[in-house]
Amino acid sequence: MPADAMQQAVQFAVDHETSWDRETTGNWGVHREDPPPWNRLLGPVHDRGPVSGTVVVDGKTLASWGEPKRADLTFSVAKTYLALLAGVAHDRGLLPDVNEPIGARVKGIGFDAGNNAQVTWAQMLQQTSEWTGELFGLPDQADHYRAVTFGTPPGGRKGDPRPLQAPGTYWEYNDVRINQLSLALLHLFQRPLPEVFREAIMRPVRASENWNWVGYDNAWVMVAGLRMQSVPGGTHWGGGLSISAQDQALVGQMMLDEGVARDGQRVLSAQWIRDMRTPGPLAPYYGYLVWLNHERRMFPSVPASSYFAVGAGSSFTWIEPERRMVVVVRWLDSAHADGFFGKVLAAVDATA
Repeated sequence: MPADAMQQAVQFAVDHETSWDRETTGNWGVHREDPPPWNRLLGPVHDRGPVSGTVVVDGKTLASWGEPKRADLTFSVAKTYLALLAGVAHDRGLLPDVNEPIGARVKGIGFDAGNNAQVTWAQMLQQTSEWTGELFGLPDQADHYRAVTFGTPPGGRKGDPRPLQAPGTYWEYNDVRINQLSLALLHLFQRPLPEVFREAIMRPVRASENWNWVGYDNAWVMVAGLRMQSVPGGTHWGGGLSISAQDQALVGQMMLDEGVARDGQRVLSAQWIRDMRTPGPLAPYYGYLVWLNHERRMFPSVPASSYFAVGAGSSFTWIEPERRMVVVVRWLDSAHADGFFGKVLAAVDATA
C-alpha cells in the first residue's frame, strides 16, 4: 500500500538520525572542524529536535513526522534564503544587473579596491567571487580548502592560505564570503534582512511567525544612520536562521511554483527562480546558492530536475518539479539522504 511505503520512508529517516548530539554542548556544529582560532561560536545557538520533516505534493501534505512545527537552526539553508532576498532586490530594481560589480552600488564595505572591486553579485551567488578580507573577526581564509559533501574535493587543508584566483574563475564554498554578501544586501535594502524576509517572503507564503534570524554578537553595523545587525547565511559560527520544517515547505512551495504563493500572489519573478536553478559555469551542481542534481550526481535516486537547499546537520529542502513535490527533512544523516529520497519518490509514484 502507498501509505505503508511512505511510512517506511519516514521510518528510514527516523532510523538514520544525524550523529550530531541534540545538545549544543556535545558533538554539535560546523565550527568544531575549523583550525584555531576560528573553531568557536560568535553568536547564539540552541539545542536541536529529533529527525523531523514533511512531504507535500501539489500543495497537499502527505506526511509529517517528528516535530515539524519546531523552529530549529537550519544552517546553510539560510544561503538559499539570501538568494531569495537578492531576488527581491532584483525585482524591486535595487539590483538590476547581477553581473554588475557590487562596489558600483554598495560603497565602503570591502568591494572598493583590487580584485574585490571586480566581484559581481552573480559571483557571490554562485560562490565564485574569490572575495578576500575579514568580516566580524573572520577572514575568508577560514574557509579556504573547505570540503563539502556534495562539492568537488579541494586540494589542500582546511584553513590554510591558498593563492587567490581572479573573480569568477574558482568555486569555493566559503561562509565568510556568504556573510559578506549578506552585508552587501543589508546595505542595498538599508533595512535589517529579517524584516525584509518577513515582509517579502514569509508573510506572503503564509508562514508562521515562529522563526528567528540573528547575527553574531559583534555583527552590528551602521546603515543609513541606524545601527543594524548583519545576519549570516548559516550557523557555521553561531547565529543564523531558526525555522520549522512546515515553514520551510511553504517557502519551497513558492519556489516550486516559480515565485507564486499559494493564494496566487506573486512573491518573486519566475525568471529569478529559473536563474537560481541554472547551473553555474564552474560548478554545474550549483546555481544561485542552491544545489542542483546535475546529471543525477548529487542524488542518483531522484530526477536531474530536482534541486535542494542544504544545511549542515543535515537539513534538506528538496524541490522536485516533475512530481510537484516539496520535501523537508531535518537532522538526517546525509550519507542516507539518497536512500531516503528514493523511498519517498517511490511512495509518491505509487499513489499516482
